[in-house]
Amino acid sequence: MIVKEHRISLKNVGRIDPEAIGDYLREGGYEGLKRVLGMPPEIIIDELTEANLRGRGGAGFPTGVKERFTSEAYCRHCGPKYIVCNADEGEPGTFKDRIIMENDPHILIEGMIIAAYAVGATSGYIYIRGEYCKSISRIEKALEAAREKGYLGTNIGGSGFDLDLKIRLGAGSYLCGEELTLLESLEGKRGYPRIKPPFPAEHGLWGVPTLINNVETFSQIPFIMTHGAKQYLQLGTPDSPGTKIFTISGDVKRPGYYETKMDVTLGQLINGLAGGMTPGSTFKAALLGGAAGTFVDASALETPMSFDALKKMDAVLGSGAVIVMGHHRSLVDMTRSILDFFKHESCGKCVPCRVGTTILAKMMDEKVSNSSENTALLDRMCAEARYMADSSLCPLGQSPILPLDSLKRTFNQQFQAELKN
Repeated sequence: MIVKEHRISLKNVGRIDPEAIGDYLREGGYEGLKRVLGMPPEIIIDELTEANLRGRGGAGFPTGVKERFTSEAYCRHCGPKYIVCNADEGEPGTFKDRIIMENDPHILIEGMIIAAYAVGATSGYIYIRGEYCKSISRIEKALEAAREKGYLGTNIGGSGFDLDLKIRLGAGSYLCGEELTLLESLEGKRGYPRIKPPFPAEHGLWGVPTLINNVETFSQIPFIMTHGAKQYLQLGTPDSPGTKIFTISGDVKRPGYYETKMDVTLGQLINGLAGGMTPGSTFKAALLGGAAGTFVDASALETPMSFDALKKMDAVLGSGAVIVMGHHRSLVDMTRSILDFFKHESCGKCVPCRVGTTILAKMMDEKVSNSSENTALLDRMCAEARYMADSSLCPLGQSPILPLDSLKRTFNQQFQAELKN
């Protein structure tokens, strides 16, 4: 079956001038916000809960549940609640948030305003990786335009609701894409992970309840609040309704970004939207979710790209990155690149991650001459990675087990054969 794009987050891409708020308004922009202003906040949260919107940053946690936790959290300091957008997009192979911010910044801002109203936040931040120069510029101009039109500031739409949003820049740390580490950075501290619990909904930015979501997650909210949860549930699958942006790279004819309903299969993404494999290349593997993802073989081509369908086959959706490898690509080289990346990005705060990532990278770099040791190499790396996953403070130290375990499960013989060459 030929699959076509179905756009929600990217519906205006290529159709509007991203620096002209009038274009966004002509396409129905801020209609979702107008609909909810004056509505009891709990109704908004109920609508998002019914829609079963799940976080698009990688974890897939229900957005409505997160908003309810934040809304009901008790603030000891009686200060404002905060809303934070995680736009520190650092996962290899992922560039979906950049596309949204560069081409339709107001859809992100509208989603954040609706969410802030729902949880009672009066101040917020968009934390953007510093390398995204065009995204930063477009978001800055969009925030100014939203203030001029009265969508940000005091008494928004005559509702009595006040909100202002500001930009804060990341400094290139992969780890700051993790929400608790991001909060440390926002507070002006070094990007070290926090121990959880408590979670941000209870004890977030400067110790007060904070809602944190990804760019793509916020960009889905205006559609839900404009068209309703029932229409949203008609898209995708029951466990993963709505649409997802997939960023496809590697050995395909048309690498790029594609937004589809979440019942799309991996094969439809690769052979349909991405145009199939490059000439002379046949499918060998795909790395789903970036470096902190899982390798899959051809048996996954008919699997829907939904959270639960992939989980059943011990794979992850992650941020939606799909890195396609042809038959000529080396699994060993790809694994070495992943482990070098984790070693470089480890913050060094906890011993299991600091030492473990170094050990894993060293294992891949050692010249193993004994064939019996070659056979055991992947077993030894998985054992080390499991220890790291059990004892590290943050998701970085818990990530290497994902690609390594999937390699052992699916490509063990091929991996060993490549080591001998």
